[in-house]
Amino acid sequence: MPDRRDPPPTEEGWYALHDFRRIDWDAWRDAPESTRDRALSEAVEYLDERLAVTDAEAGDSALYSVLGHEADLLVLHLRPTTAHLDALGRGLERTAFGAFTDRADSFVSVTEASGYSEPAREYLDGDDEPSEPANHIQTRLYPSIPTATHVSFYPMDRRRDPEHNWYDLPFEQRAAHMDAHRDIGRAYGGRVVQMITSAIAIDDWEWGITLWGEDLTEMKNLLYEMRFDPSTSRYAEFGPFYVGRRFPPADLPALLAGDPVPTDGPNGATTDRQMAGDTAQSKDDTGTGGSTDTTGDSGGGPAGTADTAPDPNVADDIETVTDDAMPTRLGTMGIHEGEAYDPGAYGLVVYSTEDASALAEEVAALRGTFEQYDTHVMTSVRATRGEAAVVSIWETEPAAGTAEGLLTGLSGVSRSVSGPL
Repeated sequence: MPDRRDPPPTEEGWYALHDFRRIDWDAWRDAPESTRDRALSEAVEYLDERLAVTDAEAGDSALYSVLGHEADLLVLHLRPTTAHLDALGRGLERTAFGAFTDRADSFVSVTEASGYSEPAREYLDGDDEPSEPANHIQTRLYPSIPTATHVSFYPMDRRRDPEHNWYDLPFEQRAAHMDAHRDIGRAYGGRVVQMITSAIAIDDWEWGITLWGEDLTEMKNLLYEMRFDPSTSRYAEFGPFYVGRRFPPADLPALLAGDPVPTDGPNGATTDRQMAGDTAQSKDDTGTGGSTDTTGDSGGGPAGTADTAPDPNVADDIETVTDDAMPTRLGTMGIHEGEAYDPGAYGLVVYSTEDASALAEEVAALRGTFEQYDTHVMTSVRATRGEAAVVSIWETEPAAGTAEGLLTGLSGVSRSVSGPL
């Protein structure tokens, strides 16, 4: 009997729809101004509600202007059920603006975590004990869409040629390939965020890979480096690439007028913090803010890109403050420049009413996660002025934003303070 290869265990989360739209520019130019005004008003209202996830109890959405000829708009949706996606796919068509768009392309898939690493495999096989892999898997399955400026999406398959057939490799060889792939991605921690969605039996390709980042060349550098890794060079096939820039629905009139979007920054650019209000906070099953995690255990794309999907909108009952005097704040806790960190880092202090020793036990598991990434400088629990505080220092602000999303889920957290060092 032929040897049957061992597939890794998988778990699925939210369904995803990448909805690419092309605007009928001739029809738009020929339409009366009153018709265009009505179309824009309906579109902005519809998109605002979808980005606020008023149609479902959980999920996330984002809007992008697509660069190049493939499409003009990308509306990305994450929702708990296919019924939600089904309604979202038709909803824009029902607005007056929908008459001026055609669907250039779409990709339907589901967020996925799979067990190529031993800890993740043990968790997916039924180990219910809370662990670091459990935190990673939850953020993979129930992610928040990052507020980063750029998005890059592409579908991919695993190669099944006679000479190089991914599915014919023993499990141990596939796992080794994924480990090497993860190592490459970790070097881009704090700069590139990845979401892997599975489309086997759902769409034409096996996986969809969505990357986010402030600097588009970082995505290029990441994928260029991965092209030389055997898991890609021997065992991967890629579809078309789509690249976009995030903007709020209120800027749709500017986009249609040919102006740069978003409109609230230099040359139409905006920062992560400025865009934060345009993204609804996602919640996983434990009620903590989900963030896009990329431990790289899927059979899909560039595994191992760092867990850096910052959503600064932490829980409503937690006070968040930006403090430009963070070096002084840390100095009162015995953490000084040159000794603990170099200039240019970004600091985060999360205050808790929990006993410091009990809090330290919770932080221990997170510290193991943080130390996987090159952008992590230190994370420590301190007692200050009668309360406990978790100090976390990172080389970049986006990486600190991700840490904030995890640390504000600790016991007794009342407020979070962050700022440059």
